[in-house]
Amino acid sequence: MKQGLELGVSQHLALTPQLQQAIRLLQLSTLDLQLEIREALDANPLLEAEDDLPDLIPEELIPPPAGEQPDRTLEFDGDTDIPQELGVDGNWEDTFIDLNAGSGAGSHDEDDGSDYSSGACKPQTLHDLLLWQLDLTPFSPDDRLIADIIIDSIQPDGYLGQPVQELCAIASSGRSEPVDETELLSVLRRIQHFDPVGVAARDLAECLRLQLEQLDDIDPEQRDWALAVVEHVDLLGEHDYKALQRITDLSAEAIDAAVHLIQALNPRPGNKLDQEEPEYIVPDVLVRKVSGSWQVELNPAIVPKLRVNQTYAGMIRRRDSSADNEYLKNRLQEARWFINSLKSRNDTLLRVARAIVQRQIAFFEEGPQAMVPLVLQDIADELELHQSTISRATNRKYMHAPRAIYELKFFFSSHVSTSDGGTASATAIRAQIQDLIQAEGSHPLSDNDLAERLQQQGINVARRTVAKYRENMGIPSTTARRKAARRKT
Repeated sequence: MKQGLELGVSQHLALTPQLQQAIRLLQLSTLDLQLEIREALDANPLLEAEDDLPDLIPEELIPPPAGEQPDRTLEFDGDTDIPQELGVDGNWEDTFIDLNAGSGAGSHDEDDGSDYSSGACKPQTLHDLLLWQLDLTPFSPDDRLIADIIIDSIQPDGYLGQPVQELCAIASSGRSEPVDETELLSVLRRIQHFDPVGVAARDLAECLRLQLEQLDDIDPEQRDWALAVVEHVDLLGEHDYKALQRITDLSAEAIDAAVHLIQALNPRPGNKLDQEEPEYIVPDVLVRKVSGSWQVELNPAIVPKLRVNQTYAGMIRRRDSSADNEYLKNRLQEARWFINSLKSRNDTLLRVARAIVQRQIAFFEEGPQAMVPLVLQDIADELELHQSTISRATNRKYMHAPRAIYELKFFFSSHVSTSDGGTASATAIRAQIQDLIQAEGSHPLSDNDLAERLQQQGINVARRTVAKYRENMGIPSTTARRKAARRKT
């Protein structure tokens, strides 16, 4: 084998750290960006804010700096004899109280294995509440293992998330003898008596039945009527009361009383505990009409003004290679990169928002019926940016318009061809379907009728597409709307 050298020319694309930082800042939401800025201000002394940052993040969500410990207040007894100096052969712990050992009500023996904090804290989630009740209920070791598996499979709404057969297989994996359904159902029935009432049900009918069985102070006869009705929950959901009368042999008055009782039950018993914290939306862009033209600007409340700390910057010397000077140099470069990346993010976001408003002016003037088809590539071609950049700039970014607050992605939708060779956006078609249904009165229109009405307006849309749009808007079917209209009359 003969070795040699060859020259060649090649091209490759590499992401510099500055570009990576700019891309990361662009895809951050407003709250995430505020947290990122706070962390940068805490970590870099060369970076400072010209004014106070807007208070968009609760203080409890801001992590403390690494190594910083919470303040601890020490209480001294005024009668304690504190020596001026310790003896040469003395220890600090021999004279003063060891704070780490704890004393009084806050002390505990670490060897006893008890977790007193779990008993002092109020259960916050459905899972915590069920485990807390499980600790208070006597179970054999084998049943306790099965109960843990069942509780782990319960979904946030309170229903059992896995079939009984799968739970048996999981429980059998840790035992020498397999767990049969009878054994698992026995433990499941005990858990179904935990709070909230109706938890660990396998379906809606069982959830309602569990709640009816544990209701107090109701007429036993009315309870029996309701128990008979929930066995046919499908007919109950379709409001087919005549079929319920025929199957259950109950009178119309008994069906009405049972339905009235069932409507007071909670079909998702776990939701009242596992409610997620609301996420408040802070608009990134403000849109308003001034003197007949639409103005787009960044929300000044979320755009902090950052600058380089001139005091520290003035301490940097060019020919000084000491560790302190190199530290300041690196931090100065990082501060400049961060400020430039933040400025680039704001410029890109503002350009994208202005392009969207320019293309959707009819929507701002007339409403959703005037929404025009728009895809990410249209904005990318107009601004000469990559489509992925537009996607990052519109992800979790919100626009405050006179009508409402919209996510920027709301203005992008697919299109349907029209009879005149043009296109109509899916948002506009959904708005027209909603208008037609609101105006139908006591004679609901079928999906086929809606498709024909849209075709008369020049929009070629299939019946299945109408049904999909209607279901996406949460509008009931024709049959359900017809039954609802009959009940009103």
